[in-house]
Amino acid sequence: MPENRQNATSERSPESLLCGTMEVHRRLLTEHAPYAGARADLENKAFAYEKGHERTTRSGVTLIPVVVHVVHQNGAQNIDDAQVASQIEALNRDYRKTNADVSGVPAVWQARVADCDIEFQLATTDPSGAPTNGITRTQTATASFGTDDAVKSTATGGQDPWPTDRYLNLWSCELGGGLLGYAQFPGGPAATDGVVILHSAFGTTGTATAPFNLGRTATHEVGHWLNLFHIWGDDGTACNGTDFVADTPNQGGPNFGKPNFPRVTCKNAPDGDMFMNYMDYVDDAAMFMFTEGQLARMNATLDGPRSSFLSA
Repeated sequence: MPENRQNATSERSPESLLCGTMEVHRRLLTEHAPYAGARADLENKAFAYEKGHERTTRSGVTLIPVVVHVVHQNGAQNIDDAQVASQIEALNRDYRKTNADVSGVPAVWQARVADCDIEFQLATTDPSGAPTNGITRTQTATASFGTDDAVKSTATGGQDPWPTDRYLNLWSCELGGGLLGYAQFPGGPAATDGVVILHSAFGTTGTATAPFNLGRTATHEVGHWLNLFHIWGDDGTACNGTDFVADTPNQGGPNFGKPNFPRVTCKNAPDGDMFMNYMDYVDDAAMFMFTEGQLARMNATLDGPRSSFLSA
């Protein structure tokens, strides 16, 4: 979900919020030479898929093995197995369109709602082939982490990832600066690939705290991992940005809290913003859909840089 979502009663204004995923994206563009080329190749492929010039080669449901690295200072940060399991269940509901609240999608967009045919399962074997429950636990001396990927390395107080071409690596930890989470887009370094989530926005039980207690921070961040952009196009409120998806309306910046439908921005009347999309910044209870256009981008990713998961 949004990297730094806050509810409507927050003392911080939306303008003060940082976007963890886009911050990582911009850093990689300057620090990792192959990244820009990899991103351009994938965007060309995604454009062809969305326009129907190419079709996905995957069939049925794609099952993605997941490892969850719980990085903690003991206490509440050391979330239990049930909380981890609740996050996997939430991801499966959201990506398979079995979430009960999908019925709240306005009638005008109901035909656009996508079953992504993607499911997630905690890994049953570790990289060496030994049985596992798909959860690692690492005690750290670090009070909180940021977007510098320190949590993804044992040397910097976190936990090294399992092979990122075979597992979706999720890290649960304490995050500072108002962060709820961040992801790495496809095309970045393998050593830092994956998704980081604040422990109190992880899953639906245990330390998960309203209004981010339905597992949708991870739904949003995994969307980034599958190459989805924020629905407003990350141009502030200028109405000039794009998420490169034709069936999501242009909107003037992120939405927060629980907006009322319709919320009109960027001359997008009468229906307004698709704020209930998982790639906006609303509360967990106010987001409940991906679109067919977003699914086309996911398909391009799974047929492209993340194709190793088709045979995982």
